[in-house]
Amino acid sequence: MAEIKPFRGYPGPGKIPKPVEPVQPNIVTVQDGCPVQYGQCQGVGVRVVHPSNPRAPARNFGQVVFFVPPHVVLPPGSHENEECYYILKGRGTMTLAGKKVEVRAGMFIHLPPWCEHGVENTADESLEILITTAPPNP
Repeated sequence: MAEIKPFRGYPGPGKIPKPVEPVQPNIVTVQDGCPVQYGQCQGVGVRVVHPSNPRAPARNFGQVVFFVPPHVVLPPGSHENEECYYILKGRGTMTLAGKKVEVRAGMFIHLPPWCEHGVENTADESLEILITTAPPNP
């Protein structure tokens, strides 16, 4: 593990003025999200924290839980949004910049803008992935 460094806080006043009244959090579950299907893939994404979800309308990023059934493939593609995949449950293979990489629960996969990526559930159980995207996908 890398050396632990102290958190130094955020510099300056920031770009968004702090409101006078306390800001309330949005507390949601996957069941509160908005389902979405990606192309012809048989997996289903649920936009949990996302501009399209009125219960947790994030402005600067999106969080989706992607449920990939056994032996289902989302073909590789790329886009300008930066993403991070966190494998919540299961295992599979991701195509990353043309290379096959085995992934499993507990792994983070950071995808810079335009990094080609796709996913295949190679197991007999559901593959569940938390995808964070900035800025959020439309």
